[in-house]
Amino acid sequence: MTTFIKLPEVRSRTGLSRTEVYRRIARGTFPKQVQLGPKSVAWVEEEIEAWQQAQIASSQQLEVSK
Repeated sequence: MTTFIKLPEVRSRTGLSRTEVYRRIARGTFPKQVQLGPKSVAWVEEEIEAWQQAQIASSQQLEVSK
């Protein structure tokens, strides 16, 4: 089952500001939001979790290579 989460929850889970979330979306380094209605967007929870896991893996690889 797909779960949608809104921006405040995305910010809480990632520690990123609103501006940084949208900056990373523009760069293609963060999951894009899904349009739910004319003035409503949300993120797919599983995509945010996958992004978090990728950040952890990337960080751990950097530590190993030092």
